[in-house]
Amino acid sequence: MAIIQRKGGGKGTPGISTSSLPDIVFMILFFFMATTTMREVELKVQIDSPKASEAQKLEKKSLVSYIYVGPPKKEFVQQLGTAPRIQLNGAYSSLTNITEFIAAERDKLKENERPDMTVSLKIDAATKMGLVTDIKQELRRANALSISYAAAKEKDNTQGR
Repeated sequence: MAIIQRKGGGKGTPGISTSSLPDIVFMILFFFMATTTMREVELKVQIDSPKASEAQKLEKKSLVSYIYVGPPKKEFVQQLGTAPRIQLNGAYSSLTNITEFIAAERDKLKENERPDMTVSLKIDAATKMGLVTDIKQELRRANALSISYAAAKEKDNTQGR
């Protein structure tokens, strides 16, 4: 058995140890889990969703902007009354602010995702259609033509028969 020696007596570079790699991956994972918050809006309006027999789930929720319409929650009734109110993000708003809201939501999206933006209307079942029509007119002015209506899926009562 012959031993091969290199000139200069230098040793080769040692291999990279990967034993701590899983620890590093989990540290990064926990960091992002702790610092990332889910986009949630505190509802300030009451919404009793209408029932629907045919409903579809929205596929890309990141492309959906929500407009909430309904009577104010109990803690706001004293100052606002019981008439239905519009909520954009976390605050009460008016019809005139819908165009600005849509523009701001559209600006948050990537350029190639903007045509796929959908506005979801979450409206209390007791809300009059006049207000809904006004909201739809403002959405048309803002060129937000893809609209979905949120509804609760109606339970099928024919299964027990």
